[in-house]
Amino acid sequence: MMLKKISAVLMALTAAATAAQTHPEWPALAQLARSGAQVSAAAIDLDRNLVLDQLHGDTRLTPASLTKLVTAAVALGLWAPDKVFHTRLMTSGAIIDGELRGDLILLGGGDPSLDDQSFWNLAAQLRGAGVTRVSGRLVVIPAPFGPLGCETQDRCDAMHRSDRSYNAPLGALGVDYGNWCVMVRPTAPGEAAAVQGCAVTRLPIAIEGSIHTVIGTARQTFWMERVTDGAGDRLRVGGDIPVGPAQQDYRAMSDPVRGSGLLLKEMLREIGLRVDGEVVLETTVPAPTFRVLADTQGLALNEQLGRMLRYSNNYIADVLTLDAAADMGSSPTQLSGAAQVLSNFVTELRPSGGQPPLLHSGSGLSPENVLSANDLISVLAHVYRDTRRFPAYYGGLVVPRDAPFGFLREGSEAWLDRVALKTGSMDVPRSVLGIAGYLRKRDGGWIAFAAIVNGGEARPHVPLREALQAARSDVDELLKKY
Repeated sequence: MMLKKISAVLMALTAAATAAQTHPEWPALAQLARSGAQVSAAAIDLDRNLVLDQLHGDTRLTPASLTKLVTAAVALGLWAPDKVFHTRLMTSGAIIDGELRGDLILLGGGDPSLDDQSFWNLAAQLRGAGVTRVSGRLVVIPAPFGPLGCETQDRCDAMHRSDRSYNAPLGALGVDYGNWCVMVRPTAPGEAAAVQGCAVTRLPIAIEGSIHTVIGTARQTFWMERVTDGAGDRLRVGGDIPVGPAQQDYRAMSDPVRGSGLLLKEMLREIGLRVDGEVVLETTVPAPTFRVLADTQGLALNEQLGRMLRYSNNYIADVLTLDAAADMGSSPTQLSGAAQVLSNFVTELRPSGGQPPLLHSGSGLSPENVLSANDLISVLAHVYRDTRRFPAYYGGLVVPRDAPFGFLREGSEAWLDRVALKTGSMDVPRSVLGIAGYLRKRDGGWIAFAAIVNGGEARPHVPLREALQAARSDVDELLKKY
């Protein structure tokens, strides 16, 4: 079992957090609450186990991407920071005179960071093994979890149509976060631009329409959408692209598992390795007697967590949630079922925290997710006290001065340099803004903090900047004191 026994120190911290009514409340956030917002906020001195400031600390609200703090903690509890996920090519057939007589199997490993370079690595290894032709099929087997039903609305919609990236349905095997990577190359004015794959000359799906090349000073108007019917994915394109550099764009696959197989087959064709059969999907994992012909590994876990936390990558978060559930012995068929491992983790950290928090995803895309400031504080405190895992966890957080988002790069010098945090935001069905992480005290000690602002009945939408300004103001007061 991944969860360790809760230490007496952490239990004391949690108990203190629930009994902290004598401590001053967060003044700016309290004012926001009086205006009709819902607020949960808390700050704990981790070295003294002392509640510094609390406002409705046990009230559970929609945390949006702050959920990823729980996902990262669960992942680091299960696996070492240098854990990698493997994707393999396997077979039970013989290779005779360069011909693989049998099926070629693409076996996924639940790697959220699988990309086209990984596929070229597999293709090169297969060619290096002497294979020039596969007489059988390309069988794609996703592992460690199988086909999933769709639950999140934008991912459900993307099964039929997508005009953007990163809303792809989830899969245990999905290249480029489940996206078609498309390269648009201008030619000469008046001629059609070349629409290709980023990693292949020819996309393995149909392209309808054309993008016209115009003079360099003209306005760019090109567009693309992926639509899907019984014949599979196809790309519809149109508009103009000015003369100049090629431009790269992404559109979600309707089925990342099948799409990954199609992309690999095209790569093999382009290096002169023919696969006679079709791309088919199966779920039975190959027997131990099957031979591994090629093996590629994705980014180490700590690097994946860095991308997940710093850039709030939802695909990484939800695939890792499914991986974690599978690693703990379940066979998830829905993300909401897999996310129970996250809820159990928080519950074990806070045995006196009442009902378990409801979590339906590891990304926070699910508006049904609820966490309180004290739930998040317990997670932050737990990882802080795990000296083997804390560096990888802390390293994924954002220091405001170096944040990739401009709205964080404002505020006092202390805010810019002595804070490391994760943000979360959402617009529907109500506004959400959350920040949580660690403050570095002037004496070198540590504070864990969390603040969540939701729109309320009287005020369903609180502007992000207003909510952030209130939270930042209260964090600044803590930084002045400590």
